[in-house]
Amino acid sequence: MAEEKEGATAEAAIADIQKKITEAFEVFDHESNKTVDVREVGTIIRSLGCCPSEAELRDMLAEVEEEEPTGYIHLEKFLPMMTKVLMEKRYRPIPEDVLLHAFEVLDQNKNGYLTKQELIKCMTEEGEPFTQEEMEEMLSAAIDPETNKIRYKDYISMMVVDEN
Repeated sequence: MAEEKEGATAEAAIADIQKKITEAFEVFDHESNKTVDVREVGTIIRSLGCCPSEAELRDMLAEVEEEEPTGYIHLEKFLPMMTKVLMEKRYRPIPEDVLLHAFEVLDQNKNGYLTKQELIKCMTEEGEPFTQEEMEEMLSAAIDPETNKIRYKDYISMMVVDEN
């Protein structure tokens, strides 16, 4: 009896996840033909609370693209892959305390902020470098227009994904 209830609960959870995926997919299905432009897939995945790196996103796309890429992704291929990703809780966002620690490491003078130049240097010269477009998008959200500085505690609170 308990096993039947657990099975029904698991099925309901999967159905709920698949409904969320389908709804997110349909926002970008402009032709209403169960396909989306391959360039929209990263936005769909991130809207579902996942934060894969660009390399991980390319791997995910390779998994769902047609053998002869058409530039479009079909829901029938995307849905099982994304269901598995969400069920396994892969590509979770970085926790707030980890982000704070990273900014504190960069803030060598312990000012509570970084200058625009400091942030640009770190984000374009270290690790997986940001593109010019990504840098401009980040700076537009991160910089305090009055001081021209990045008060990282405020910025982190804007970036953190609510898990509920």
